[in-house]
Amino acid sequence: MNEKSNNFSDNLPDNFPGIIAELSRGADEILLEQALTEKLESGRPLRVKTGFDPTAPDLHLGHTVLLNKMRQFQELGHRVIFLIGDFTGLIGDPSGTNETRPPLTREQVIANAETYKDQVFTILDPDKTEIRFNSEWMNQLGAAGMVTLAARYTVARMLERDDFKKRFKHNQPIAIHEFLYPLAQGYDSVALRADVELGGTDQKFNLLVGRELQKQYGQPQQVVMTMPLLEGLDGVKKMSKTSGNYVALEDSPAEMFGKIMSISDELMWRYFELLRFKPNTEIAELKKAVANGLNPRDAKFTLAEEIIARFHSNADAARAKRGFIEQFSKGGMPQDMPAFELSAGASGLPIANLLQQARLVASTSEAHRMIKQGAVRVDGEKISDRGWVVNAGTEHVYQVGKRRFAHVRCA
Repeated sequence: MNEKSNNFSDNLPDNFPGIIAELSRGADEILLEQALTEKLESGRPLRVKTGFDPTAPDLHLGHTVLLNKMRQFQELGHRVIFLIGDFTGLIGDPSGTNETRPPLTREQVIANAETYKDQVFTILDPDKTEIRFNSEWMNQLGAAGMVTLAARYTVARMLERDDFKKRFKHNQPIAIHEFLYPLAQGYDSVALRADVELGGTDQKFNLLVGRELQKQYGQPQQVVMTMPLLEGLDGVKKMSKTSGNYVALEDSPAEMFGKIMSISDELMWRYFELLRFKPNTEIAELKKAVANGLNPRDAKFTLAEEIIARFHSNADAARAKRGFIEQFSKGGMPQDMPAFELSAGASGLPIANLLQQARLVASTSEAHRMIKQGAVRVDGEKISDRGWVVNAGTEHVYQVGKRRFAHVRCA
């Protein structure tokens, strides 16, 4: 007698086409779709792996694109593995970069990784989640094991990766340790015996290395599912901690609301598509309402309220909305804004660097552009000097555009 005890397999005979459609929703690519179908048809709970690089202590909305998909697998009875790359974080992920990325210290990685544990369960079901650290097996591999692992892949294959290929073509340096990153990430799939690995589109090469290594180690190959990269608040670069254009899951409700309201009307629909659990039919209806005269701001209110309710509460979302409306209807400054203490040093801190470090802009070039446009204020007064240097011992409220504020003290 073949008993099936998990929820997914119980529903498999009647709802299988719907399950495939739901798991495919929002995915950029599935390699291979037939393999996913076969794994799902087996009726056993799958092991679904997603790796997160602890480059900073907070997760952001860009991460939730993957977390939402992990939650879908959980709701179908599968087990997800939230893998913290504490070992690979020491190498530094070169994906999508045009230069060698400096690795983190062991202390930075550990501190950042610990904070992840408290954040992921705002979306994931803790009873169906494994939190693992890849140092568990990578430290045991040792130098001899790493050499053996490196022998399983060629330099020619590594140079097929887009960022490596571009850097090699333009005579930009590629450090040897960077080749170890995709190998280590691929070996994670071997160690965890992953059935499915999720990742952003910029991780496709690394995910495929996992498939190849599983084959070489005599394991069934994982299915690779890539998800779109969410653009950051600037609407240009992907949301990332490095660029400073992100909404952190631990941002206050007011800060989160203000950041979401600061995105462009065009980018708003991208956020609707990738961050909400609502059916696509509802998004289509909202688009139609905006086309027929609904203020896009009101649609953005809906987006901001839903996201804040998920990571805080409905009451917090309502208060954040009221505060936002009151703030901008009266032209006042928000009562709840992010606070920063920055080091000005003996020579002072250039205003462009201050705005970037306070996460009010994604780059110093954007800061210069916003100052030139007259969109930067200090304590409510517009500034025009792009060369202004802020001295130690000062404390001001800095504003970029209509909605981005930060209280900054320079020490």
